Amino acid sequence: MNIAIVYPPIKKQGKIPLLGQNRQFKYTNSNQIKIFPLVPASLATLLKNDGHNILWLDAINKQVPDFEKKLIDFKPDIIFLETKTPIIKRHWEWIANFKLKISNCKFILFGDHVSFFPEESLQNSEVDYVITGGDYDVIGLYLVRYLNGRAEIPKGVFYKWQMADGGWQIKNTGMPEFLQNLDLLPFIDRDMTDWKTYGEAYLYRPCVYILTGRGCGREGKETGGVCTFCIWQHAFWQRRARLRSALNVAEEIEMLIKKYNVYEIFDDNESGALWSFDWLADFLIEIEKRNLKGKFVISSNARAEDLTDEKCKIMKRIGYRLLKVGLESGNSEILKKIGKLETIEQIKENIKRAKDYGFKILMTMMVGYPWETEDDVKRTYETAKELMLYKTHFGDSLQASIVMPYPGTPMYKEAEKYGWLTDAAKDYENFDMEHDILKSNIDTTYWCRKIWNIHTYPLFLIKSALSIRSIRDIDIALRGIMSLLGHLKDY
Repeated sequence: MNIAIVYPPIKKQGKIPLLGQNRQFKYTNSNQIKIFPLVPASLATLLKNDGHNILWLDAINKQVPDFEKKLIDFKPDIIFLETKTPIIKRHWEWIANFKLKISNCKFILFGDHVSFFPEESLQNSEVDYVITGGDYDVIGLYLVRYLNGRAEIPKGVFYKWQMADGGWQIKNTGMPEFLQNLDLLPFIDRDMTDWKTYGEAYLYRPCVYILTGRGCGREGKETGGVCTFCIWQHAFWQRRARLRSALNVAEEIEMLIKKYNVYEIFDDNESGALWSFDWLADFLIEIEKRNLKGKFVISSNARAEDLTDEKCKIMKRIGYRLLKVGLESGNSEILKKIGKLETIEQIKENIKRAKDYGFKILMTMMVGYPWETEDDVKRTYETAKELMLYKTHFGDSLQASIVMPYPGTPMYKEAEKYGWLTDAAKDYENFDMEHDILKSNIDTTYWCRKIWNIHTYPLFLIKSALSIRSIRDIDIALRGIMSLLGHLKDY
């Protein structure tokens, strides 16, 4: 079959939608954010290995002026699209328009929003199937086999059932099942999925993204991340975490270095694999066995609680460089309310420890909680400033955004219960970080911009400049300036 995996060229006032592999959606003026959509790329690889003709067409992260012609000329039997709350209506419209041109094509949606509300898209659009859950690459493979008459329809699928009288009804196959052994997945076909297109300002080039696993894990805990705002943990992973084996990850990294001359690896798993000390120890053994130490650097998402002394020591030996850590707020009471399971004192202590070991830190935080006061957000600002100025290394950075409680998350349900939603919440398109979905006591745009502007604080600039050590650092600096200017324009 001819199968296309596409991101249509949708923009808003010239701004780019951050969709693929993005937990939080916004339209941005920064063209330095091109995150590789890992699970869709895994889907493309699985389908290609299963004998299908695959078209990878990402017109968000790459200019594709003849997007529609390429897609029509390909004559797709199936088109897969990832969607999200703020852009879903535009995808419904796009599907309806394209079905007029290729009427016999099946459309399949996946993503966090439709995992919560699959029937909605089947009722309001021309889509044929909706895949729920985060393993939509595996479910997508078996759904295609079903459509090709080679398998039973898998669990986790909602679809339109044609009745004898010409009408239709929505049916489903139940809760999605997870692939427990992630080592069974093939390595992503980087050539087919155009890997060189992707990267972010804070990564050394050439860079690639990988997943060491799926879901936000916590050492010794059956349940992983439970943050009330995190749509992926609740819509995709049922708050459970799975890791690939250290051997399997090391094999992939060895291949990426030898075949593509990659220098930086970014692990975009929700909390990386850092939550498991045993995994880190095994990974070090595998890296040393393959003589890979010093030939690459690896960066990762991380929970602050994992930046213990014993883990930092082993991460340093492996070659970890940058850690992307969720700060979220400078107030422990707010952290408790959003299910962060860490106090601000613990987060500060662990981030400072990581910086003591020489790791670069990228902090993320949010403003605009319904209960947040002006003093609270000032505390977040001062905390971010303190940590940015503590043992500043070139590459330290931060991201600030408006709290975005997507429909279906515990935070959204709580906002419904207590009347915290604004009128903007009535329209999905407003869930774009440009609108206050939650009632707020502060000027969210002002504070986002002020926090971003910590990058321009004189002492931070001086300390960053004095710690530049290589041509690669200068390259990151130039791209970082361009990215920052775009973000400041956003606010």
